[in-house]
Amino acid sequence: MYRSLEELCRMERETGKPFWKIVQEDDCVEQGISAEESFAQMRGMYQAMQYADAHYDETLKSASGLVGTEGTRMKRAREAGTLLCGDFIGKVMEKALKTSESNACMKRIVAAPTAGSCGVLPAVLLPLARSGEADEEAICDALYVAAGFGQVIAARATLAGAEGGCQAEVGAASAMAAAALCHLKGGAPEQCAAAAAMALGNLLGLVCDPVAGLVEVPCIKRNVVGAVNAVSCANMALAGVDYAIPCDEVIDAMGRVGSLLSPDLRETGQGGLAATPTGVRIAQTLAEQG
Repeated sequence: MYRSLEELCRMERETGKPFWKIVQEDDCVEQGISAEESFAQMRGMYQAMQYADAHYDETLKSASGLVGTEGTRMKRAREAGTLLCGDFIGKVMEKALKTSESNACMKRIVAAPTAGSCGVLPAVLLPLARSGEADEEAICDALYVAAGFGQVIAARATLAGAEGGCQAEVGAASAMAAAALCHLKGGAPEQCAAAAAMALGNLLGLVCDPVAGLVEVPCIKRNVVGAVNAVSCANMALAGVDYAIPCDEVIDAMGRVGSLLSPDLRETGQGGLAATPTGVRIAQTLAEQG
């Protein structure tokens, strides 16, 4: 298991192997499987992402009634041409909502890296696949890149909201998505690292404050923010914009910031938006309903 993106980038330069292949080989060693078996597993995860998006139920609401149908609203607005952004970003927002809502409605999703941040990675990849800009093999390669970045974040910091706040979930997912997207568009590993550093740095300090303890409010909208942030950071990195702080150091900072957060802001539902009068009222109403 790799603990440094600097090390992974150096290995890519020294061996001449693509970044994704280095990550795949590490996966093969860890699991004791062949490259073909590893790729089949990754393809299965990608297909699960596609399935969750294709089978989004536009009529379904979560058990709490707090979320649901919003992916359809975004789709209709995009198709009507009423959004301020372009079509690609509109699709990214739509798919982030759909996958995150599916999770809240107990549908099958891919934790990437967590269930609470499951909408970010598919949101940036699926529109490229649907438009024909990336085939299945290219998407799977990008998922290995995302996995490599996620592995380092997990090793150096955390991926758990209960330990590091939402920066460790949506922040990590945004960094992984930025790196994957940068790779898909031909970025070098150093550019992928810059994109990830920017994405995580932009969300540093993001707290985990689920209303009523549910992965619904504000979690689903934060998936949208994480996905759009990933696209912005990948664009900057591809344009040659660098980040002053190396990615490994940004990850370390995230871990330290997470440890400084109050327990009220780490998935307990005791602080932030969960502690607002409306947040408390929602929690009380749901508790009374049983």
